[in-house]
Amino acid sequence: MIQGGVPLQGEIAVSGAKNSALPVLAACLLTAEPVVLDRIPPVRDIATMEKLLEHAGARVTVDGERVTVDAGDIRHAEAPYNLVKTMRASSLVLGPLVARCGRARVSVPGGCAIGARPINLHVAGLERLGAVTRQEHGYIEAEAPHGLHGAEVYFDRITVTGTEDLLMAAVLAQGETIIRNAAREPEVVDLAELLIKMGANIEGAGTPVIRVKGVSKLHGAAHAIIPDRIETGTFLIAGAISGGDLLVTGCQPEHLRALLGKLANAGVEICEPTAGALRVRGNGLLKSIDATTEEHPGFATDLQAQFMALMTQAEGSSIIKENIFENRFMHAPELTRMGANIRIEGRQAIVAGPTRLSGAQVIASDLRASASLVLAGLAAQGETLIDRVYHIDRGYYQIEAKLAGAGARIRRTA
Repeated sequence: MIQGGVPLQGEIAVSGAKNSALPVLAACLLTAEPVVLDRIPPVRDIATMEKLLEHAGARVTVDGERVTVDAGDIRHAEAPYNLVKTMRASSLVLGPLVARCGRARVSVPGGCAIGARPINLHVAGLERLGAVTRQEHGYIEAEAPHGLHGAEVYFDRITVTGTEDLLMAAVLAQGETIIRNAAREPEVVDLAELLIKMGANIEGAGTPVIRVKGVSKLHGAAHAIIPDRIETGTFLIAGAISGGDLLVTGCQPEHLRALLGKLANAGVEICEPTAGALRVRGNGLLKSIDATTEEHPGFATDLQAQFMALMTQAEGSSIIKENIFENRFMHAPELTRMGANIRIEGRQAIVAGPTRLSGAQVIASDLRASASLVLAGLAAQGETLIDRVYHIDRGYYQIEAKLAGAGARIRRTA
């Protein structure tokens, strides 16, 4: 429940990146030695991944935001449906299990219903490395009993999880693997940095071409994951839409240049007072600007819903184009219930503003849609009640407590 109309004031600290924590946890399956990971956010998707690792036979020890994984004995090279039905990232264990065990059986991923995220790109890449695969009964099965071998792989379309999955498979493959049209996201770079610490030979992470020279084995390592750039962006927009003065700490501004540019063009005042911190001031004089989602370093699709909420309060009309997922405007009807003026035309949304938002009972359809409704609730007059908030728990750690600490009148009712 949110009682809107209160400008956020004070400071909010950013957690570690969920989208980085998931692949680095999967990477622990590549070695028989313990891996110590810091800044792991205790959100729902992470708990699911930890259960998946335990099912495989790993010992997982959680101490706050420090997680130690000891995968010395892998008993089950599989990711069963009952464990991963709520999480798209389950496919990330496919590459590590095939590379380490010579086989894997992974349930076709579930998660947010925001559009197709086909696993065929992962599978085709593994086949290039010598795996034999088949799909039946809702599972992907892959075998490479004599090990994987290096190859050149070109992704027809950029895929973050596909790049991560193939990168993890390639580190134990014989010979050199070249991944072309690779994803450049900071989370891919973070994964590569962990793998290098574990003994992998990787060059080019963060560029469209990644080269991997396979090694016979990896060893344990310690690694702290990067801050969550999507959480950072969400809180920056929260400060702006509420008309507040908010300091967001523990972030990496260089990961958010596309969003920071859009916010500045919209009239939001943002500065970097110290390293790893961003201060946002909402002066209430927002102007509409267009945004098109793209792969990194473009405007992130995971911030599209939040940005749309902000544009409902901006003067003029903005066009928001969604190029990554075909079904990622499910938050628009719920924002309209709160008074927003939004028209959907295929893969673009036309937002006319500013409109006076009023509190309403709304339903969250997916993770980032949940965040957009929270932001709208902060700006709305009256009480907003968001149902199905389990979606937001998949990717935000105690979001209501963090916002309440900055003055928001927000609480969880169930």
